[in-house]
Amino acid sequence: MKMAGPKLQRCAIYTRKSTEEGLQQEFNSLDAQREAAEAYIVSQRHEGWVGVAAHYDDGGFTGGNMERPALQRLLADSARGAIDAVIVYKVDRLSRSLLDFAKMMEVFDQHQVSFASVTQQFNTATSMGRLVLNVLLSFAQFEREIISERTRDKIAATRRKGKWSGGHSLLGYDVINTKLVVNEPEAARVRQIFQLYLEHQALLPVVQELARRGWLTKRWTTRKGHTRGGRAFTKNSLHYLLTNVTYCGKVRYKQEVHDGEHPALIEGSVWQEVQAQLHAHGREANGGLRSRSGALLAGFLRCRPCGCAMTPAHATRNQKRRYRYYVCTAAQKRGWGSCPSKSVPAAEIEQFVVEQVRDLVLNPAPCRDAVSAWDEHAAVRLRTLLMAKPDELSPRDQARLVHALVDQVDYDGTKGTVSITYQPAGFESLATYFLNSDREDSQR
Repeated sequence: MKMAGPKLQRCAIYTRKSTEEGLQQEFNSLDAQREAAEAYIVSQRHEGWVGVAAHYDDGGFTGGNMERPALQRLLADSARGAIDAVIVYKVDRLSRSLLDFAKMMEVFDQHQVSFASVTQQFNTATSMGRLVLNVLLSFAQFEREIISERTRDKIAATRRKGKWSGGHSLLGYDVINTKLVVNEPEAARVRQIFQLYLEHQALLPVVQELARRGWLTKRWTTRKGHTRGGRAFTKNSLHYLLTNVTYCGKVRYKQEVHDGEHPALIEGSVWQEVQAQLHAHGREANGGLRSRSGALLAGFLRCRPCGCAMTPAHATRNQKRRYRYYVCTAAQKRGWGSCPSKSVPAAEIEQFVVEQVRDLVLNPAPCRDAVSAWDEHAAVRLRTLLMAKPDELSPRDQARLVHALVDQVDYDGTKGTVSITYQPAGFESLATYFLNSDREDSQR
């Protein structure tokens, strides 16, 4: 009789490296991990192990979350039965989060996919193997948290010494060797912008004048090669520029302001005068709140088919109930038949926009580029503060959130769609606002 051989085990190799440094080399860390895993599979050939052709490599992705393209493909292939085992060089290559790892193991168990590490001998099919695995992963998560704490401490020490600690470039400066260096042509524009505000003493006329001159926000490129900025000024982006302490030679860390090592572009007297004017115009100084009509999206909402602004309006029925809505200005001026969108209920579209902006901050996946482009630590701090807030934000909190992060909202009544354009500024000021708001609430 012919004896049956071991059951075929299709093994997928997963590799990961947290940074992109060194990945351009001919033989990099991912290749080394794969080579070790392939040798391990060969050593288990008597058990029916064979490697699959597909590569699952995540270069430049953290192990602190599951938002990794190769990992998502690995989980999808596991769910459809394309693989029988997952091999990694070390456990922390798959994940540094105990919660995320538990989710992955649940997927593997559900589809009878085993898991093995080259350097840490255990078998997930046994209870002892699971115990050892969870202990190792707990230490991996601990290590990641220690690294995060060290990074925060380093940034705090750097800013307290007045040094530039990262973030996107500012109009008027270039980042060279991690230092802010004055860009003279842009610096001249920044000084003129401050003078324009002192002349007009209002944000909107300055925005209109900058649009007439064709002046745009700072254009720069992220480490991943994405282009950011280079857009027309809005009231919010102008307010962010006018209140940025970097221009008076300072650096900010949370609530602290320290002398910076970079040159100031604005004299102290001019800076103080601008801040006084902004403070005097309370509505502008607050970064924009609801209008007197209670319309959260006034000045933001536009009718996509017509390309016109949608203005707040209301109707009263039976002299008791008041209905708010936004109406296309083209429909108001040229008749209802001229616009396919006509109007939209105010409460519904305002709630939708608030939920979308809140989700942008709370969900790391869709805003990873935004967070890397803005102040990452302020974004994380804002996310933490928002998670502690109730699902129903106060009207003031909603206004702060929308007016700081939204550039434009387009409504298409023919398709019933709403699209939101975000602006790359506001995380730091929002985090500061919500932090101060929590303190005020605790003191009451």
